[in-house]
Amino acid sequence: MKGKEVYQNIIAESVRCNNGVQHGDIHICPLPGQYPFTPDMFVECSNSMKRDYPVGTKFRIRAKITSKEGGTPFIYSHYTWPFEVLND
Repeated sequence: MKGKEVYQNIIAESVRCNNGVQHGDIHICPLPGQYPFTPDMFVECSNSMKRDYPVGTKFRIRAKITSKEGGTPFIYSHYTWPFEVLND
């Protein structure tokens, strides 16, 4: 799966999610309606999005779906890439 997907602009949101699986209780997840990006997928991205903005903040990011050695697919946006904070 890795390397074949094209990066796309998507809208993601910070959410509180203490599922005991992922690190920390604030995660970035895509908003619904952006197939194949689904809200149950986690986004690997800049920690600033989780640390420096309140939960519920929406962001426009450039991302793609990938996986590590055949593991669970997730969304990847390089941590140094710029992101846009969206106003409601």
